[in-house]
Amino acid sequence: MIPRYTRLEMASIWEPQTRFKIWFEIEAHAADALAELGTIPKEAARTVWAKAKNATFDVARIDEIERETKHDVIAFLTHLAEIVGPEARFVHQGMTSSDVLDTCLNVQLTRAADLLLADLDKVLAALKKRAFEHKMTPTIGRSHGIHAEPVTFGLKLAYAYAEFSRAKQRLIAARKEVATCAISGAVGTFAQIDPRVEEHVAKAMGLVPEPISTQVIPRDRHAMYFSTLGVIASSVERIAVEIRHMQRTEVLEAEEFFSEGQKGSSAMPHKRNPVLSENLTGLSRMVRAYVTPALENVVLWHERDISHSSAERMMGPDATVTLDFALVRLAGLIDKLLVYPANMQKNLDRLGGLVHSQRVLLALTQKGASREDAYKLVQRNAMPVWRGEGDFLVLLKKDAEVKKYLTDAEIEEQFDLGYHLKHVDTIFKRVFGES
Repeated sequence: MIPRYTRLEMASIWEPQTRFKIWFEIEAHAADALAELGTIPKEAARTVWAKAKNATFDVARIDEIERETKHDVIAFLTHLAEIVGPEARFVHQGMTSSDVLDTCLNVQLTRAADLLLADLDKVLAALKKRAFEHKMTPTIGRSHGIHAEPVTFGLKLAYAYAEFSRAKQRLIAARKEVATCAISGAVGTFAQIDPRVEEHVAKAMGLVPEPISTQVIPRDRHAMYFSTLGVIASSVERIAVEIRHMQRTEVLEAEEFFSEGQKGSSAMPHKRNPVLSENLTGLSRMVRAYVTPALENVVLWHERDISHSSAERMMGPDATVTLDFALVRLAGLIDKLLVYPANMQKNLDRLGGLVHSQRVLLALTQKGASREDAYKLVQRNAMPVWRGEGDFLVLLKKDAEVKKYLTDAEIEEQFDLGYHLKHVDTIFKRVFGES
């Protein structure tokens, strides 16, 4: 995490004070359950809560202890004992460090997911608003970067809306999958602690018990979580690259909002660069970079090793903080995006009507020409236009072989822009419903 790309609400989930607060709650809820089962005195459980519930944990002190013990959970428990007193000996009864670490991580990941889901809602709201604004704004569709057939700018945004709707559902599923708790002891057998303790802690922390754990919660859950973040990041980059293309000088169909006093280049005062979109491309790369270690963390030795631990200490905060920043930036970018319908129309007309070539092809086949012959007739009139040597409609009307099948009026009919947009309403209803 670096401040430049960090929002405080997400960052606070990963702060040491937050982490130690969650560790304490896990230990204290476990103590409550142990007390109810008669394993430890009820007064001891009450004392743990009374003395530490509102405590501010001394991060520097915990770090100092860890430098000696070389163990973070032991360092925390030692500091907790300094706060609680003699009753602290009843804390962590029958538990292992991973019970605390893994349950805490999953609490943090679910909280992070909640913020990311709220971010996705902002992106979806911006996309929907702009999609309806430009529902019937014609623009050129491109395949391989080359002019293909007309679409609308609203359809481009509706496509993104559907994509991020899927992203939201995936994240909801990933959140559910990772929201598990393990308080099962050294190798997950509950030999030293009753399974009812796990059930109590899980409920108190907003999780569900892990059906079966070893010393750790299975990492395939986390692999799915971070893979989902990676897919969302790719969707962010897809629309960012689209905007970057549209802002190119030769295209200029849309561009990022340029605020008063903003500077585009230290050398060239005329520049208005797509810096936000380019930034989103870079941030997306970083989120995706954590997918591979998350997948590799699934493979641990026997009941546990700690090869996953160092990676997760980085990937948890970095991936969620970065994606949080990127989604909020994307929502603002879409909301303020400058759109130029006149330039879209200009680009539509740039190839002299070639965007209607398929309609002419189909019309010829419907009038008796073979597909192969129809293709040759259309292509031989299209290529001169491609080279800038005429107008497609004019050339078709002059072609005697074309005229064997189509009248001038029938040729002109194939150049109706509205024909390409006749199902926009249908597509919008599929994406947005009846709203």
